[in-house]
Amino acid sequence: MEKTNENDKKTLRELAKRYREISEKEEMGIRKQLWRDLHDLNPKRPMILFEPFSLEVFLSDYKFKCTDPELKNVENRMMCMIRQHEQLDDDLVVEPYFRIGWWGRDMIASSNEYGDVLIEEHGAAKPSMAYISNFPIKTPDDIKKLKPRNFMIDRGPSLGLKSRLEDIFGDILPVKLGNFDNFVSTNGDQPFTGNNFIGITWVLFKLIGAQNMMLWSYDHPDAIHELCRFLADDRIRFYKFMLDEHLLDFNSDNQFAGPSSYGYVSELPQVGTEKKIELKDLWVWPESQESQSFSPSMFNEFFLPYIAKIANMFGLSYYGCCENITDRFEYIEKAIHNLRTVSVSGWSDNAKAGEFFGKKYVFSKKPFPAYVSTETPNWDLVKKEAEETGKATKNGCVEIIFRDAYSKNVTMERASEWIGIWRKAMGI
Repeated sequence: MEKTNENDKKTLRELAKRYREISEKEEMGIRKQLWRDLHDLNPKRPMILFEPFSLEVFLSDYKFKCTDPELKNVENRMMCMIRQHEQLDDDLVVEPYFRIGWWGRDMIASSNEYGDVLIEEHGAAKPSMAYISNFPIKTPDDIKKLKPRNFMIDRGPSLGLKSRLEDIFGDILPVKLGNFDNFVSTNGDQPFTGNNFIGITWVLFKLIGAQNMMLWSYDHPDAIHELCRFLADDRIRFYKFMLDEHLLDFNSDNQFAGPSSYGYVSELPQVGTEKKIELKDLWVWPESQESQSFSPSMFNEFFLPYIAKIANMFGLSYYGCCENITDRFEYIEKAIHNLRTVSVSGWSDNAKAGEFFGKKYVFSKKPFPAYVSTETPNWDLVKKEAEETGKATKNGCVEIIFRDAYSKNVTMERASEWIGIWRKAMGI
C-alpha cells in the first residue's frame, strides 16, 4: 500500500467526519424516500438536484490541502458534496459511505481500439470539454477493419485505492467499490459512477463524423445499420464482461442512473442486497444526442432499434440527455419497454412532454443554463420557463436537474437564485 503523509490523512479524516455527519442528518432519510417515491411514480413533491461540479467557481476559493494527486481527487469529491449541502438549496442526498468506481483507465485498456481502427481525440488548447475526433472510418469499405474490442481488468489500482482509503478513514466512513465512470478516468472523483451509459451514436459520431452519419443514411444505409449493429453487439459484450468479472453494483442509491439524476427506486434491488447481480437489477442510460438532426422516422429506422436492444436488457431506463425528445417520443415509448424517466431539455416542448408523460414517466426537466450563463442573467426567461414547466407537469412526476452551467458568470449566488425561482414556481 502506498504510504500516506500525515497531512493528507488528517485532511481526509476531518472531511470524512463532516461527510458522515451530513449523511446521518434526518433530512437525508426524508430525501431518500422522496426520491424513491418520485421514481416509484408516487411523488409527494417535485425534486431538485444541482450539478455543482460544472460550476467553474464552485471550489475556486477552496485551498486544497492534500498533496497526493489521488487523495486530492478524493478531497475534491468530498468537498463538492459538503459544499453542495451547505450552500445550495436542493435535494442532495449524502450516503453514509464513500463510493469509488473501478478505474476506467485500467479496466478498458482498449476503450478506443477496434482492431486496426483507433479513435483519437484531440482536446482544445486550454482546459475545455471541446474535442475533435480523427473519424477513422472514412468510407463504408473501412468498416471491415473494425474488430470487437478486447476487455480486460487490472483490479490492482482500484483495490489499492479502496484499501488506502479504508486505512485513512474507514473507521469513520466505509468505502464501497463498484461500477465505473463512463466519462471521467480520474480515480477518486467520479460523480457519474453508476450510470450504465449506452452511447451508440456517441461512438458512431467519433468513428465517421456528423456529415457521414447524415449522408450515408441516404447513400449507404446498409453501412449505418452495420455500424450500429456492431456497436450494439460491442456494448452488450462489454456489459457481459462487467457481469462476469463482478464489477457491477446496484445503482439504486445516489449514484447517477442518468445524467445527474439519482437511482432511488423500490422496483430494483437496494444497495447492499445479497444476490447475484443481473442487468435486470440495474438502471441504464440510453440517449442519442448525435442523431438529433435526423427526422423522427429516420431516427426510429437507423438508431433506436439498436439502442433499445441494449436498454431492454436492464431493469429501468432513463432516456435522453440534451436532445429534443418530444418529436420522437412515440417511437421511444414503443421501443423501450422499461422506460421510467425521460430527460426534457430546453430544446423539448414542455407542454407536449407533460401531456405525453402524465404520471406514467418521470419528467426530468433540465432548465436552460444559457439564461443564467451570460454576463447579465435573464431572470424573466428563467421565471417563464419554470412557470411553464410547473403548468405542464401539474399533478405529474417531476424532477428538476440543473446541469451544464459552465460559464464563470454562474456564481454561487446566481445558482442559488436560479434554484429559488424554480422552487417557487414548482410550489416546493
